[in-house]
Amino acid sequence: MILNSSQDIQTSHSLDSISSRRVNSISRSSTANSDDKKAEAEQKRQDESTLRQLRARDREVRAHEAAHVAAGGSLVRGGPSFTLQRGPDGRSYAVGGEVQLDTSTVANDPEATLRKSEQVRAAALAPAQPSPQDLRVAANANQMAARARIDIAVQRREEAQAQNEARLEETSGAENSDAQSATASTENEPPVTSTDNSAAVNPGASQDIRLESASVTPQINRLQSSEPTAAAISNFMATAQSEPAPVRFNQFV
Repeated sequence: MILNSSQDIQTSHSLDSISSRRVNSISRSSTANSDDKKAEAEQKRQDESTLRQLRARDREVRAHEAAHVAAGGSLVRGGPSFTLQRGPDGRSYAVGGEVQLDTSTVANDPEATLRKSEQVRAAALAPAQPSPQDLRVAANANQMAARARIDIAVQRREEAQAQNEARLEETSGAENSDAQSATASTENEPPVTSTDNSAAVNPGASQDIRLESASVTPQINRLQSSEPTAAAISNFMATAQSEPAPVRFNQFV
């Protein structure tokens, strides 16, 4: 029995060893399956986290560029362009973007340039969180607006000066016209005559009067110097009586 017993023990021992090898193989297979499941679950969690980040970034980028486009209006040159990244689900998500704006000045129109610079600044700062590039664009727009304000001030000063010169020219022209009108009216007026009506009406009469008075005055002087007035009158009367009466003719004979 002992042998038997020993044999039984040996046999028994041999059977135990085979059974243990089978258990170890099954255990290793179960461990591998468990590790794979854990790895798959971890990868799934990572993919889901990546997708959440990509989706959030995509929404942020598209809203950012849409704000630029809405505020830029006619200054936008083409639609926004995006930098895309493929996610674990095989889809593409926007992780970056840009919008091109016309930031040039308006030639010979500082007021239009000022309005344009204000619109560029508004477009650059339209997103809730402007990027560093957006802030640089806004700073350049501020500089363009400052130059435009200076140009507007210079232009207005020149316009005011031109208006003042035009008013001065109009005033001087009106004064010259009044002076010419006054000169013309003076030249057209008749010459001023003497206040002596006799001389103005008949200049020769005044000369005759002077001559007559010149011829009579010496006679009066001679009469006054030669004899008294009473004697002169007596002589005149005597002479008149001694002269024969004038002959009258009868027109009806």
